[in-house]
Amino acid sequence: MLQYRIRLIVSVVLVVLSVAWMATADTWHLGKDDSWQTLSPENEDKYLLAVANAKELVNKGQTKAVKAAHKKLKQDFPGITEPDLDVFIEAELLYCKGKYAKAIKRYDKLLKEYPESKLCEAALGRQFTIAKALLDGRKITVLGIFKVKSYSTGAQTMERIIDRIGLSEPDGLGIKAALAVAENYEKRKKYEQAYLMWSEISSQWQSGQIGKDALLGMARCKIATYKKQPEGKRFLYDASKLITARSYYEKFQLLYSKEAKTLGVDSIIDEIDKQLALKQLSIGRYYRKIGKRQAANLYFDMVTQNWPDTEAAQTAKSMLNSCVDDRETENK
Repeated sequence: MLQYRIRLIVSVVLVVLSVAWMATADTWHLGKDDSWQTLSPENEDKYLLAVANAKELVNKGQTKAVKAAHKKLKQDFPGITEPDLDVFIEAELLYCKGKYAKAIKRYDKLLKEYPESKLCEAALGRQFTIAKALLDGRKITVLGIFKVKSYSTGAQTMERIIDRIGLSEPDGLGIKAALAVAENYEKRKKYEQAYLMWSEISSQWQSGQIGKDALLGMARCKIATYKKQPEGKRFLYDASKLITARSYYEKFQLLYSKEAKTLGVDSIIDEIDKQLALKQLSIGRYYRKIGKRQAANLYFDMVTQNWPDTEAAQTAKSMLNSCVDDRETENK
């Protein structure tokens, strides 16, 4: 695993060096007048050889030697290296050692203090990799001894990525981060937090696969929040979550009829209707219990009118009939 991480670092460092400072086949450096200039052929050969040597050291996992090589690289080519590269290399070494929390902070330092750096994209990519690993259950070391899971660190890191990049690009790191957080919250049954993230995604994406997934995600989370309550007492809780979930599923049916049939959305809506009918029936029963017949009958009538095919509707009819019988008995 360590060798794998090391190879990843090689790739990132080489890409950074080749893209950020090599716009053509030449090796570029920052001149005294703050303009980019190419190294002479002789110096370029030396520079490339130094990079190759550093690569070999990283491949062998010789962390101390890598540090020394980096230090020498700065000494030999002072125009190329800048403070942002120092911070980036520090973060990479921390990542290589598995010190994820510290690595995230160093990448954050680069992003905050050098927002125009050509290394920012690489830093964000590395933060995403670490955050995804944490969301998947990777442990971090606390107090130098204990290894614990840190979903919150992963989620917070992803949310900072979202803040920096936004959700406008369909294949961008921002939307990937948002989806990872929403799915993780839902997987861990943190439905309120998951709903908020799905809602944020939906506000940016009303159509396409992302919009479709967000719409279903919001619907699932609203139902799941309601069902977290004990089954026998669900009718005592606020039914607005069910109403909201139903509206999402109805919208899904309208926009994606074929997918709705495959997913059995009709059955889901029927189940929601049963829950809503039970909720209104319970309110009617309460009013009847405290002697408010007129209010009770309004709710019983609502159940029979709005959800006629439910078991609750049959019970409501019986309640209405019994009220009529009671009135007839009183009149006699």
